[in-house]
Amino acid sequence: MSIEAMICIFAKPPVAGQVKTRLAAAIGLEAAARLARAFLEDTIESVQTLPWAQAALATTEDVEAGVPVLLQGEGDLGARIERVLAAALERAPAAIAIGADTPALPTRFLESARTALRDADAAIGPAEDGGFYLLALRRCPAGLLGDLPWSSVNTLQATLNRFRVSGLRTWLLDPWFDVDRVEDLERLRTLIAQRMVIAPRTERVLAGLPR
Repeated sequence: MSIEAMICIFAKPPVAGQVKTRLAAAIGLEAAARLARAFLEDTIESVQTLPWAQAALATTEDVEAGVPVLLQGEGDLGARIERVLAAALERAPAAIAIGADTPALPTRFLESARTALRDADAAIGPAEDGGFYLLALRRCPAGLLGDLPWSSVNTLQATLNRFRVSGLRTWLLDPWFDVDRVEDLERLRTLIAQRMVIAPRTERVLAGLPR
């Protein structure tokens, strides 16, 4: 099967003190780094089960990842996402951005994005905090993600407004959540136990952490 989309997994190198800082305040720097690594490895493995997609790591340093690496470069989050997606669109008909903060995102969301892009120019997965956990594009006009309010309860709405002004037909996916707080870890534990999320490395790290 030919590659229909490059799925770009955004993640920093899992270095203690530089990742999952909100979680680290509760579980410690080393535990947070172990979780970040497990999140990333589980997410890459999950994406690699999709025969129509190519997994790529969108990160801040040139590292060995077992998949293509796309450097985020400088600028705010919008500039970095736009740079990566534009590079991915040079390699595949569609580009999808997700974060390792949604470990082993259930593949049904990625399949929904794939289906949406057959008719739409873009698909967005709303996150419960007002942002988004997934952004999929078939084309990326220059400046598409510039000057948006990142890390805000208004991020999703501002992005949707921008896409409308840019003439992108956009499909909204079902909502999902990021794992940023201790409460999110408990929710993740439950979903893994119910096999609604398949994340074996994350499951092993969580088993070693106190409830």
